[in-house]
Amino acid sequence: MIQFIQNLIDAVALGSIYALVALGIGLLFGILRLINFAHGDMITIGCYALIVPSADVTAHLLIGGWTPLAVIPAIAVIVVAAALLTEALVFRPLRRASSPTLMIASFAVSYIIQNGILIAYGARPKAVDFWSGANTQVMIGDLRIPMLQLITLTVTLVLMVGLSLFLKRTSYGVQMRAAAEDFKTAQYLGVRGNVVIGLAFAISGILAAAVSLLTITQSGSLTNTMGVPLALFAFVAVVIGGMGNLVGAVAGGFLIGIVLTMLQAYLPPELRAFRDAFAFAFVILVLLVRPSGLIPARNIIERV
Repeated sequence: MIQFIQNLIDAVALGSIYALVALGIGLLFGILRLINFAHGDMITIGCYALIVPSADVTAHLLIGGWTPLAVIPAIAVIVVAAALLTEALVFRPLRRASSPTLMIASFAVSYIIQNGILIAYGARPKAVDFWSGANTQVMIGDLRIPMLQLITLTVTLVLMVGLSLFLKRTSYGVQMRAAAEDFKTAQYLGVRGNVVIGLAFAISGILAAAVSLLTITQSGSLTNTMGVPLALFAFVAVVIGGMGNLVGAVAGGFLIGIVLTMLQAYLPPELRAFRDAFAFAFVILVLLVRPSGLIPARNIIERV
């Protein structure tokens, strides 16, 4: 029983990461119908911004050497700036293009970012000693819980509550919800499209920055493609949760985290290498039963 609870805590912590990434992807899809595969690369940018740009094998901390109160806003500003830059240079000029065109553009942005990191930092993976003290374990009864998992759960809860309050209690949040319901009508009623879309990219950047700090603290290693699998599983979470529904994206993120962790824990050892195949088989099963996702959106908006 203790082992099951331990696995469940691990699953919820992993699901928290996927939920945050899925929120960033789902937020942009809700307003723009943009499936932004470059969102994972925003996470990568946040991680690499912690170290000195160099092709050396050994990573030297730059922003990562600052105090946590300075690191968190600095990384958030960098990732938000990167997200807004992609919006201004790529997605704004393509705003009237079709959804497949936007998706291909996001692939192109992702590829460019990955190669830009290769140029600046080299191709070798780098080990980073960043906030390693957060990986110490806390004993609660017979449970040994890594401090980082508690931090992850707390950060996820705070960001979700903050985003929910923003969307429900602020005028900009109400405008974003209106734009997600019907963008054209919202514009006729005075909602400024550029502001709403810029806010969506900024919020997705903040979520990506949080994930980058949590991920690098846990893994301690950097590669130029480290954000890709996170974005892939988060996109799957958005689909099975219900495209265009943020609550569904969060639910899908937690579900994916739980499925992956439980498969890793309870599959026979000889089958664990094929864990992801079993996970995607589960995804197919869910979609066969619920083609529109677990919590489908009331309506899928028409883009600008």
